[in-house]
Amino acid sequence: MNKILMLFAAVFIFSNCSKVDELTQFNMAYTSQVTVSPTAGLNLPFNLFTPEMETNSESEFAVNDTNKDLIEEIILERLDLTVTAPSDQTLDFLQSVAVYIEAEGLAELKIAEATDIPENVGAELSLTPAENNLAEYIKKDAFQMRVNIITDKTINREVQIEVDSEFFVDAKVLGI
Repeated sequence: MNKILMLFAAVFIFSNCSKVDELTQFNMAYTSQVTVSPTAGLNLPFNLFTPEMETNSESEFAVNDTNKDLIEEIILERLDLTVTAPSDQTLDFLQSVAVYIEAEGLAELKIAEATDIPENVGAELSLTPAENNLAEYIKKDAFQMRVNIITDKTINREVQIEVDSEFFVDAKVLGI
C-alpha cells in the first residue's frame, strides 16, 4: 500500500511540476533613456550609455517569494527602442544597433542587437535578444547598458530614445 501511495504522490508531483515552476517564474522590467547627439558622419559607431540603473532585485525577488540564492536564470525577453523626442523623429538614421550590459565585477556582455535596419522603421524598434543567462548582472545592486549604434544618415538634432527591457526570471522551486 505504501508503494502505491508513493507512486501516486510521485506521479502527482511530477505531472504538476510545470504548474509549480510557473509559481517561481516572473518578469522584471527596466526603462532608461539615451541621447543621440547630432552627427556629421555616416557609418561611424557611437556609444551611448544609459544612467546606472538600480536593480532593486532583492525587493523584486521578495515580492515574488524568492531570493537571489534561488535564482536559476534570468533571460532578456524583450528590448525595445522608442524615440521620445523630437516627436516627428524616426529611427531611420540607424544602420545597426547593439546593446551591452555591464555591472560591477562582471565583464561587459552583448544582450541584444538589430542589423540592416530598414529605412521605414518608424519611431520604435525591437531588438533581437541574445540567449545569455544574465542572473549575475541583475542580482547586482545596479547595472548599466551601453548602446552602440552605427548610422547611415546624418542627424541634425538631438534625439531622445527610451530603452525598455524585460527580463524573464526563473527561480528554483522550493529551493531544489
